[in-house]
Amino acid sequence: MTLFPEARPADLVLPPAFTGVFAAAGTDVHGETCRLAASDAEAGTLVLGERDGILTLAVVLAPDEPLAGARRALFAGMWALSEAIGGFGPPEIPVVVSWPDTLHFNEARLGGGRLGWPEGCGEGDVPDWLVFSASLIASKRHAGDPGLTPESTSLEEEGFPADLARPLAESFARFLTKAFEIWTEDGFQHLAGRYLDHLALPPHAREAQIVDDGDLRLTFAPGLSEDRPLLPALVQPAWCDPETGTVRL
Repeated sequence: MTLFPEARPADLVLPPAFTGVFAAAGTDVHGETCRLAASDAEAGTLVLGERDGILTLAVVLAPDEPLAGARRALFAGMWALSEAIGGFGPPEIPVVVSWPDTLHFNEARLGGGRLGWPEGCGEGDVPDWLVFSASLIASKRHAGDPGLTPESTSLEEEGFPADLARPLAESFARFLTKAFEIWTEDGFQHLAGRYLDHLALPPHAREAQIVDDGDLRLTFAPGLSEDRPLLPALVQPAWCDPETGTVRL
């Protein structure tokens, strides 16, 4: 799968608020985008890169509320990512999210999203920036026999189009714009509902709700509910291999 065939930033057709940047091969795209954001990169800077068969895109965001609530931008990013991927894959296979940020396709882990924010920013302070990034397994050829890594899959294995990086980034940017429009015009719960449409519920859960601080509230029976906090899951995303910094195979 060729990710960047003679790609140039000008090749990306993005909404007006976005500026495309192609990272050098092997770059830690999430970390580099956080560094760019800390160095006053403009909101809407979208960085696209590839490392070891993993496609990653990251975008700088400009929050306007304290960090505790601004982290809910993760749900905007995950919905945009899910919708963008769903537009290119086989229509009969849904894109499924495991709480809060792991993305599955065809019952296997395809990747996930993560959120970065300034170190030392207090929960009640408005952060100077946020970075949402998403990493997807483009190809597992370098990992050997796919039977050795049955819990994960790749864009290549699932029949996604080749040369997908550019159109996927463009689609993601359009859906992300839509996500923030929904949040602004209709309220956060309308956006949360879009995200929950993709969320896999645990057994026996009857209902799921994103409460205002971003935690997940699961209802199993009248009077019986359970809250799953957002912040601990963002500190160490379950889909990310801490040794490689990319998607677990």
